[in-house]
Amino acid sequence: MDLLHSAGVQATSYLQENFMNFQDWFLFISAAADLKTTFFVFFPIWFHLSEAVGIRLIWVAVIGDWFNLVFKWILFGQRPYWWVHETDFYGITTPPVIRQFPITCETGPGSPSGHTMGSSGVYYVMVTALLSRLLLLQQKTLTARCLRGLLWVGFWIVQVCVCLSRVFLAAHFPHQVISGVISGMLVAESFEHIYSIYNASLRRYIGTILFLFGFALGFYLLLKMLGVDLLWTLEKANKWCERPEWVHIDTTPFASLLRNLGILFGLGLGLNSPMYVESCKGKQGQWLTFRLSCIIASLFILHLFDSFELPTDREFLFYILSFCKSTCAHVCAVALIPYCISRLLWQTEKKDL
Repeated sequence: MDLLHSAGVQATSYLQENFMNFQDWFLFISAAADLKTTFFVFFPIWFHLSEAVGIRLIWVAVIGDWFNLVFKWILFGQRPYWWVHETDFYGITTPPVIRQFPITCETGPGSPSGHTMGSSGVYYVMVTALLSRLLLLQQKTLTARCLRGLLWVGFWIVQVCVCLSRVFLAAHFPHQVISGVISGMLVAESFEHIYSIYNASLRRYIGTILFLFGFALGFYLLLKMLGVDLLWTLEKANKWCERPEWVHIDTTPFASLLRNLGILFGLGLGLNSPMYVESCKGKQGQWLTFRLSCIIASLFILHLFDSFELPTDREFLFYILSFCKSTCAHVCAVALIPYCISRLLWQTEKKDL
């Protein structure tokens, strides 16, 4: 593994030496590839245009990130920004100098990359959804083939950019980002054939959430009793990160887990609420004006939720509040906002009559 890691550090060093002018671009790509973009931007747009695609986006993102957490705990992957300081591979020679950035110092293990796994899974869902809708009636036309090719070329361009950004930022080794892309696509493809998620009951959502949390917590406690600390990376992040403020609590494994489970719970609550049935499943739910209004309002409200800072001085409290915040935000996007807009349009229509 040392040879593989050293080759990865060389790749990071090469990118930083030759493409430092693209620093802002790599930072933007890495930030945009975070699953927050899916939850707070892609989801409300897709959900109010096509509920099935929006639901699949959430399931793929949440389950994919859960698998990513489990894989990371099993594989014990290093990260370049701390490995280069701790390894004996270079002996008496000077190791390559690699820079750190505000989003370099993630606190979890590095393999596979969560950013590339999430990005490939989410974009795979969106590309296949577009293809199924735009090419359904034109499978054999030249335009259809060109459009199919353009969509997949765009997909791979995004994945290459995300991979390069994670390596440039010294957050991952190349083999970690490649395995992340492949894993994300496998998760997304699996959900193309799981139809039960579209009409899942609230009981099904709660059962899934309890299983995901119980398995992760049980796995963590079991290995801890065996003397294996799955949070071993926290010490390395705090030790080797250049600036303490770059170590963020929301990058810890349990922080992302509870955020994601809160989002899944919010989706389940919203879909199984009378407000959703009355607004989105009624006559008004087919109106373009209604759907566009829901998208705009949801993006605004979710942005407010996302910008609300939680207290970080107490870790356990942060986890609980993160779960509640994610749940409330997506109940609003799925049920409350459509219900309010539906009532507003109904009142307007009533006055016109």
